Amino acid sequence: MITYLQQLWRSEDLRKRILITVFLLFLYRLASHIAVPGADPIGLKQYLDSSGTGGPLGVFAALTGGGLDNFSVVLLGLSPYINASIIVQLCTVIFPKLEALSKEGAQGQQELNRYTRWLTLPLAFVQSYGFLILIGRGGVNLVDVSFPAVLWPMLFVTAGSLFLMWLGEILTEKGIGNGVSMLIFVGIVAKIPTRFGAILLAGDSKIGAFYLFVIVSIAMLIAVVLFTDAHRLIPITYANQGAGRGVQGNIPIRLNQAGMIPIIFAISLITFPAIIAQFLQTAPRFAPVVSFISTYLNSQSPSMFYMAGYFLLVIGFSFFYVSVTFKPEEVAESIQKRGGFIPGVRPGPQTAILLAKTSNRLNLWGGLFLAVVAIIPLLFTRYSSLGSTDLLISGSGLIIIVGVVMELIRAVNAQMLAHDYEKLV
Repeated sequence: MITYLQQLWRSEDLRKRILITVFLLFLYRLASHIAVPGADPIGLKQYLDSSGTGGPLGVFAALTGGGLDNFSVVLLGLSPYINASIIVQLCTVIFPKLEALSKEGAQGQQELNRYTRWLTLPLAFVQSYGFLILIGRGGVNLVDVSFPAVLWPMLFVTAGSLFLMWLGEILTEKGIGNGVSMLIFVGIVAKIPTRFGAILLAGDSKIGAFYLFVIVSIAMLIAVVLFTDAHRLIPITYANQGAGRGVQGNIPIRLNQAGMIPIIFAISLITFPAIIAQFLQTAPRFAPVVSFISTYLNSQSPSMFYMAGYFLLVIGFSFFYVSVTFKPEEVAESIQKRGGFIPGVRPGPQTAILLAKTSNRLNLWGGLFLAVVAIIPLLFTRYSSLGSTDLLISGSGLIIIVGVVMELIRAVNAQMLAHDYEKLV
């Protein structure tokens, strides 16, 4: 381990990237403690303590690393940028112009990134307004939500989201890489010490269930590591122009083809009724609807109906997202144009059918695994003394952490390999 760290430090370029990454992450943590001017963070703290962060605010609290608790200027985290990225990616399937851009390599990707940045601005502005109104409907007078007074805090929150977007891009360009993922990773990890301290202060009433959750989390961690790296190799033979049997290759199809996107979609959809209920709770005629949502669709006290819906949504969005991003016909056509074929399968439509079947089979098991990992913390919330705020990390957070750490290790090893190669040259 010491030798490995010494090798890291000897690489001048890698050392510079690591120091830049640490500095930018420090700026992010500093920004998460800068409250919106004129706000009352103590009032929000009391509201979160009374209602828990497992409700509709839990999605934000899980990814902002204290930004929500402190009512900071970055309380929305990277949510607007992530939503914009997903929208642009889905639009590449709908609009031919964007689809053509996605096929133009690095230049086309830069243009799509520019569209994403521009879309982030209105999304952040609209989400900031909705979030402030949501807090106000919850009975917390943090800021004046009347128009036009609400525009002032909205500008600060929007600027905070754009700052994080810029920070993520700088991390990707100047740091180790994967800037957005690194920020989300730090936001999740930053919550762990606080929750661990709260469990220790709670005494014996929760410590037994907490130890059991830690054991289950370690087992889940090992499973997620294996799951994240698992893939199926499809053998490909490329015709050799001269004598010989041809060039052997393969196409890897990952078990987790959709990454975290299905869980993000499922959380957004399953918590949407709770957000609507919070807006409708002051209207007596909607009392039966609000009561039903509070009973069966409350993420703070998840019912079996809630967990079953969440489970099915994760699986459904896994198939939906992969159907949008993975095109077996295009892959089969690309293989055929390069003079390749799958042994025992005819090029063209037959190859596309095989790729589609393999992808669907892997996606089924991958979606099931994602759904199980997402549900396990909810089972602890329902059947143990632990609350939603007592869990060190959610299932989705665990998948994010494992994915970011593994990508970070790959990026560092690639940089070290390039450094060693330059010394040989």
